[in-house]
Amino acid sequence: MQPLPNIDWMLNELVGGVPHVRHVVVLSSDGLCIGQANTAPDTADAIAAACSGLQSLARAIAQMFPYGNGSTRTVGIEADGGYFCQMAAGPGAYLAVLADQEVDAGLLGDRMRTLVVRIGRHMTSPPRDDVRQAM
Repeated sequence: MQPLPNIDWMLNELVGGVPHVRHVVVLSSDGLCIGQANTAPDTADAIAAACSGLQSLARAIAQMFPYGNGSTRTVGIEADGGYFCQMAAGPGAYLAVLADQEVDAGLLGDRMRTLVVRIGRHMTSPPRDDVRQAM
């Protein structure tokens, strides 16, 4: 498998451009951290794992729509203390952001969409090589 390019510097632009962003993580659909900004590695791994489970639940709901294809583009959660947004960022990859409650949610969504378009091909998680070959 070819290594993915380091995109952390692009994610840092999101942190610097949107006040009150706490964590930015790019993850594969199976919950592995691909990139991070403003986030300790252990925290990024925990966020990526949780997002994978959340994405699975969102797909189950999306399959309930009779004219859809079961895929999701955005998942959002407003909680006491802040916001969470997860956005599809290419085949097999997602951009996840946690922000304090003071964040401008509209600005955050706009910057996330811009980032996904700008570096979407870099945030794609290619299929893994056959596990048997690695053993």
